[in-house]
Amino acid sequence: MKKTTKQNNGSVIGKEKMETFNRFDTLSRLATQKGEIGIALQTDWHYPYSDSYADRSATARATAFTFDYFMEPVVNGKYPTEMVNHVKDGRLPTFTPEESSMLKGSYDFIGINYYSSSYVKDVPCATENITMSTDSCVMVIGERNGLPIGPKAGSDWLLIYPKGIRDLLLYAKFKFNDPVLYITENGVDEANLGQIFLNDDLRIDYYTDHLKMVQDAISMGVHVKGYFAWSLMDNFEWAEGYTVRFGLVFVDFENGRKRYPKKSARWFRRWLKGDYNGTNQQVAVV
Repeated sequence: MKKTTKQNNGSVIGKEKMETFNRFDTLSRLATQKGEIGIALQTDWHYPYSDSYADRSATARATAFTFDYFMEPVVNGKYPTEMVNHVKDGRLPTFTPEESSMLKGSYDFIGINYYSSSYVKDVPCATENITMSTDSCVMVIGERNGLPIGPKAGSDWLLIYPKGIRDLLLYAKFKFNDPVLYITENGVDEANLGQIFLNDDLRIDYYTDHLKMVQDAISMGVHVKGYFAWSLMDNFEWAEGYTVRFGLVFVDFENGRKRYPKKSARWFRRWLKGDYNGTNQQVAVV
């Protein structure tokens, strides 16, 4: 079976989304529910490893090959310039003029799944064994000079850096015509210790700090319309399975899936009621 490259997957997703949007636009907007449609994108935020021009350019490429990879087509009907320049030998599909026209504006909102941030270094472009992971000619790493960008959560890849969500939201606003944004996923995990664990102060700190950064972005004019915490309950987490827990509610998978609200669940409820630090909610939280 022929292996489908990331670039081909992105092209298929973009074209399917375009067709879905147009069908939805024709049917739903004529109906009484006045529905809206969007796309949720998983992305870290990136910072240059150094102040060098090479690392700053590499950081822009890393973002182009992740977030912009999907945003440029639905906003501007084309792939990012950095991808066009770096993906060689015709491996990056193209859009016909009709497809490009249909892709432009094919969303009512953009969803962002944010968990972590990282540093980016410029590296020489590969000359052999070229794959989708080498096209951008960058190295994405979690530490600089031996210091991680932030504390590690239950998963090795999740380094806690709240400022990243604010910078990502601001980037989306100024780069892509001030779209309506939802935080469709944001959260932190702890390792599954094999016992009931409810005192998750790390999660409270994570949500406190990230919600403050979202609030900062809103105060700067970013149109954030909603925030979804990931997740309500512990669940099966992709390749990590049941080895980590993201939930506000502890699920005992060994004993009938009995559920226990964690400390963070009680905190979140108070926060939603406006009882935490006297703050006034300015974004819908689900």
